[in-house]
Amino acid sequence: MSRRKSDREYEKTKAFRFFRWMQGTKDPYLGKLEMHPGTPREDTHTLEEIMEEEDRALEKVYDTSNKWVWLFQRLYFWASLIFCLALGTILLIMVANLPLAGTVDRPINNEVSQVYIENGIQDTGAVNVVTGMILNYRAFDTFGETCVLFIATTCVMVLLMKEEEKIRQDMSLNDRIYEPKNDVILQKVAFVLVPVVFIFGIYVILNGHLSPGGGFSGGAMIGAGMILYVSAFGFDKMQKFFNEKTYVVVKVGALCTYCAVISYYLFMGANDLDNHISLGVPGMIFSAGIILWLNIFVGIEVACTMYAFYALFRRGGL
Repeated sequence: MSRRKSDREYEKTKAFRFFRWMQGTKDPYLGKLEMHPGTPREDTHTLEEIMEEEDRALEKVYDTSNKWVWLFQRLYFWASLIFCLALGTILLIMVANLPLAGTVDRPINNEVSQVYIENGIQDTGAVNVVTGMILNYRAFDTFGETCVLFIATTCVMVLLMKEEEKIRQDMSLNDRIYEPKNDVILQKVAFVLVPVVFIFGIYVILNGHLSPGGGFSGGAMIGAGMILYVSAFGFDKMQKFFNEKTYVVVKVGALCTYCAVISYYLFMGANDLDNHISLGVPGMIFSAGIILWLNIFVGIEVACTMYAFYALFRRGGL
């Protein structure tokens, strides 16, 4: 077994010097450059003289008596006006020449939408044509949208999330110092509504391939339920079953699993080759191949994103 090194021994290792350099805790120029204390500069100008000098400099820059400056300002104004009028005219002409709503020869009524409508159930197994299009034909596009949610949450965490030691000192995670504590009405209403919201959100996710709904709308409902629970009972109770570690595992796991499932499905041939994923019987809950599972992963991502935004903007931590 390896022996734990003392602090003095560890400071002599290359690992210590590397991490110290990476974290920027040591000045690389300390003791290597000859430094002399600077002499204080005596400013003999008064405040009035400095302000007069700045006014003279501004007059030179914005000299309206200069004919070239006046000509440039006039040219800039008329060029901007002509450009805006030309652009507005072009946009109005384009809008006026768009095909009327409901006409058959509109660009949107092409062979792509026809394939979605005629072959949707056969190719995807989903009764809901919109869900079949989003999570089968354009599943990689939806994966990109899910990645956008993940990246947005990560950026907000980098900007707003407090350090772990600072969170521990944050009055024992007391985030309700500016709000009434133990609001009986809010807690009683949340006690009844939160389970209903969760169950309805799960229903919308699981039936996204059968009826209007899916991962985005169902995940938004679950996220709203989590926000309602936190608003009523506080983060201390929320973290008993959904803390930072659970959040990271659930959110990252859902995104990675989505990527693995859709990669296998598409790279193994999707609709053209046998990928051993049964579409089931259209109209049944366990049908539509991978769409049901992708709806679950998308719902998890949306719910976690909504809750993370609320938590981070509320108190700076999950």
